[in-house]
Amino acid sequence: MTETPKLTLPVVELARANDEFRKVLWTGEQTQLVLMAIPEGGEIGGEVHEGHDQLLYFVAGSGVAKIGETETEIADGDVSIVPSGVFHNFRNTGSGMLKLFTTYSPPEHEPGTEHETKADADE
Repeated sequence: MTETPKLTLPVVELARANDEFRKVLWTGEQTQLVLMAIPEGGEIGGEVHEGHDQLLYFVAGSGVAKIGETETEIADGDVSIVPSGVFHNFRNTGSGMLKLFTTYSPPEHEPGTEHETKADADE
């Protein structure tokens, strides 16, 4: 995938239309914008990003966020903040896809990264 050269995007609309597990939209020197879609019963997978802060903006569906030792229900309109070095996972506990866009500061993935499924991402 070629990343967009646009600097203004209808990101909520793009995130709601996305069905891929991960799609990198734009990568800058200090920040990266990524779309994600988590299927029913699926999860992002527990992880820790050392040296990267992450913000996750949920635009459709519902689930559970685990950040550190805290679990919180999440839904359309919520934002989760994951500071560098903190364990986190996000699970889809609702019906339909859990859709979101996320920013990494600094970038976490190679520019143009696209994973149709979590299994593709895990490879």
